[in-house]
Amino acid sequence: MLYPAERARAAILLFHQANGSAAEYKTIAPRLAALGYEILTIDQRSGGDVFGPNLTVNANGRSSDFLSAEPDLEAALSWARTRKLPVIVWGSSYSAALVFRLAARHPGDIAAVIAFSPGEYLGRPDAVRSAARQIASPIFAAAASDWEEQAAVRAIIDAAPSQSETAYLPSTGGIHGSSTLDATRNPTGADAAWAAVAKFLEQLPLNAATSAS
Repeated sequence: MLYPAERARAAILLFHQANGSAAEYKTIAPRLAALGYEILTIDQRSGGDVFGPNLTVNANGRSSDFLSAEPDLEAALSWARTRKLPVIVWGSSYSAALVFRLAARHPGDIAAVIAFSPGEYLGRPDAVRSAARQIASPIFAAAASDWEEQAAVRAIIDAAPSQSETAYLPSTGGIHGSSTLDATRNPTGADAAWAAVAKFLEQLPLNAATSAS
């Protein structure tokens, strides 16, 4: 689903978590659009109906494994190139792992990476860290209020050569994935999470970023 913005600063591609759908972002996407970003949400082929129907999974008759969703992310990036805007990729849980791989494959096309609850979910113990080592773009990575998840985020961030890294690691009020921004799911921590990601977005040098072409 497309959420347009007047005089958009950038295009943000929002990717959902496991067993999820684009509806994970039903309260998040409009708020990002109001901040001045053109937003695209998609139903990846690895997902489900936790937040609402996943039309891609329903059409396929089943959910695929995580890595099988990479062509969906590639298709979204191909669309974003047509917008002539800086592109920000944003993932949740397994797709937070995949956006590191996407950014590593397309270093000239992606202005920033935002990852909520990334981890080594892809069947190889260093798949995400290996991708992170190839990313020079600014990175924002967030974790739930859980020491294991926070350790995973630190390991990924530490692997990246980027000099513009933000790790959001709340001691309380953090839940898994992008849902940490949804006040209906995270009433005690959503405001703080929003403040952190909004500050990161505001400080991005998007005017200097190379628009996808």
